[in-house]
Amino acid sequence: MSVSASHSGLWRAHPLCTLLALKAFLLLAGDPAYGATRGSERMIDEGMEATTGSTHGSAHPSRIRIRSGHRLRDYYVFVPGSIAPDTPAPVLLLLHGSYQSPLDVLPQWTEVAERAGVILAAPKSFADYGWRIRDDTPALLRDIVDDLATRRSIDRRRLYLFGHSAGGVHALTLGLLESQYFAAVAVHAGAWTQREYFNVIPLARRKIPVWMTIGDQDRFFAMKDVTATEAALRNAGFPVTLTIIKGHDHSYTDVAPSVNRAAWEFFEPLGLAQPPVFATYE
Repeated sequence: MSVSASHSGLWRAHPLCTLLALKAFLLLAGDPAYGATRGSERMIDEGMEATTGSTHGSAHPSRIRIRSGHRLRDYYVFVPGSIAPDTPAPVLLLLHGSYQSPLDVLPQWTEVAERAGVILAAPKSFADYGWRIRDDTPALLRDIVDDLATRRSIDRRRLYLFGHSAGGVHALTLGLLESQYFAAVAVHAGAWTQREYFNVIPLARRKIPVWMTIGDQDRFFAMKDVTATEAALRNAGFPVTLTIIKGHDHSYTDVAPSVNRAAWEFFEPLGLAQPPVFATYE
């Protein structure tokens, strides 16, 4: 495996064997779209102007448009006013569910973000019906982080992933693909539902910590799939925390305050021991 340093100080790995393994994963998984439910269909607020330049602390999220690969992509960012401009802050990337937008997840996190001093960044999936690994690649999240770094001081050893439903499944997959880039991943109401998805486990170069929570009344993700996901990760040596919420269904809004607090308690002490390594698959 050869490793080189980029202009931003980010380390990148270029392993041919991993590229071949990822192609095999995509082939077996059929380029999965992680869809679960047609929840809120609120689209991105096109009336909110995209911003350029530095991002200052604000009471409201800002929409930013960047070029990632050959496409223009939008993400929302929230920078708590509690963070001093020159203080390197952790970054939490938030992935929404199917037929949802970043505004279904990000506003639920602002109270925690203000208290913890963490920057929130929430991209929009390319397709409304769900995240697809070919369209919503790990490089998209890297490009968002790199863009943030031009606007604010960030702590690259404390990059975290949180996802709800289909976003949770995608976060879990990306977290393993980029286990040396993200410090940890947390999932609400999501799990791998097809055996082919488990092929991503051997691609992880680091045993990234995983936190999962789901309601025992969830209609979209069967408990057998949740426990199978947990067992597969645990048997492969990953530290996994699974919490079952009694009487809870698939809704994120209903439990967001308590779920977010618990997820941040999981994230907060975790960080990379070494500079982040981003594995490129293109």
